[in-house]
Amino acid sequence: MAKKKEMKLPHSEKVYKKWFKDMYLMRKFEEKCGQLYIQQKFGGFCHLYIGQEAVLSGMQEALKPTDRVITAYRDHAHPLVLGTDPKVVMAELYGKVTGSSKGKGGSMHMFDKERNLFGGHGIVGGQIGLGAGIAFADKYRNEDHVTICFMGDGASRQGILHETFNMSMNWKLPVIFVIENNQYAMGTSVKRTTNVHDLSKMGDSYEMPSETVDGMSPEDVCAAIKRAADRGRKGEGPTLLNIETYRYKGHSMSDPQKYRTKDEVKTFQDLDPVTYVRNILLDEKWMTEAQLKAVEKKVKKTIEEAVKFAEESPEPQAHELYEDVYTQEDYPYVKD
Repeated sequence: MAKKKEMKLPHSEKVYKKWFKDMYLMRKFEEKCGQLYIQQKFGGFCHLYIGQEAVLSGMQEALKPTDRVITAYRDHAHPLVLGTDPKVVMAELYGKVTGSSKGKGGSMHMFDKERNLFGGHGIVGGQIGLGAGIAFADKYRNEDHVTICFMGDGASRQGILHETFNMSMNWKLPVIFVIENNQYAMGTSVKRTTNVHDLSKMGDSYEMPSETVDGMSPEDVCAAIKRAADRGRKGEGPTLLNIETYRYKGHSMSDPQKYRTKDEVKTFQDLDPVTYVRNILLDEKWMTEAQLKAVEKKVKKTIEEAVKFAEESPEPQAHELYEDVYTQEDYPYVKD
């Protein structure tokens, strides 16, 4: 991954201010989640997004609010950047009825229908086919939407990827496949799982337009996703983006991280996207240190309020077991 180079800033002051606020919210929310998980405030698995914030910030600027988003189980940050109330996200982590999925999804299954977030999915690679299906539905209805389907580098080894790529190209679906390549599938590096280290080449055999993107740069991510979205809207079909990023924490909270060196982690920490955007705001004199600290204080207060909301929200009652469960009686036209 190339280090950031000197360049003319491609976005406005307003965009960089929003990027900092969103990135800082994602970062501090995830740090709080890690603390709460250790305190056993909620259970299940917990996969943190710390280090990868530039990917979602760039995405949010490139897409329309009506576009669709689907991802895997490292999914707390996705609803936050799309505008979901942090209280609702935190309550879902706690398994409370005020959560985005009424407490039934938890950490790995964040949804927000109003903001076109089609989940968080716990099955590795399961969302790949679903992302193409959402895009197919939009094309079938002649609706001007693009679907962005996130997956990890480990999920790119699943067979469903190849079937989905083939159909998506054949039908020219408006879908952007994004490999959030944080270098490791759980504890196994990309270099140990494939001879093809540039994962953008996985689109070659389907003649799918593909590129590798610096995932620590919100500008590069934004530009790449914008190009891909424009192609999709024109009816030119899908794009594969190998967005190279890095997670500063383990695969999950139970990961001891013995498979990578401190020097490697330090190299990527020097490219921290939150610090990068913060420095731009200071260097361009768009914000003062005092103004930045005020934003940081407000974000921390928002997170504390989210924790309080989750703590005080009610637990699901027994009758919830029988709600939001679909049977054949709900769909009598479906035959056995």
